[in-house]
Amino acid sequence: MEYENLVPVIGVIMNITRGNDCCSQMVALRTENGIVNFSVDMGTVIIDSRQLRLGMRVAAFYDSNLPVPLIFPPQYHAQIITLLGRNEQVMLNYFDEELTAADGSLQLEIAAGTVIKTLNGQNITCDLRDHMLLVYYTDTTRSIPPQTTPRKILVLCSKS
Repeated sequence: MEYENLVPVIGVIMNITRGNDCCSQMVALRTENGIVNFSVDMGTVIIDSRQLRLGMRVAAFYDSNLPVPLIFPPQYHAQIITLLGRNEQVMLNYFDEELTAADGSLQLEIAAGTVIKTLNGQNITCDLRDHMLLVYYTDTTRSIPPQTTPRKILVLCSKS
């Protein structure tokens, strides 16, 4: 999967219905910009294998390179869905050797309590530098780039 092309949509689940078959669902999110629908199937990664429920605040990532139907409300195929805590933000980005996001929008300060795992929940012993990371955080400094001590980091290892 090309993680660089994934775009997040953050919202609250307002409806879950059956999809086109028994193994798929349609999830409607209420976002700041209105309703966005996501198809969820066996290929969708649900972080921590959480059961999706009404009222959950989530980030759903879709591949911006895939074609989408020109309908309203917009409908995307979810590649990754993750549950977010109150006031929690999430960023999926490549972080360099200084743990600064490729777009310069965030720098990480790792604490002893930061949970660091792979996408499928396994412990990781590698250095976080120069990897694609899914970062969960709340507060940032007002510096440039903003700095944060994340609650959790998931390392998205690419297939070689």
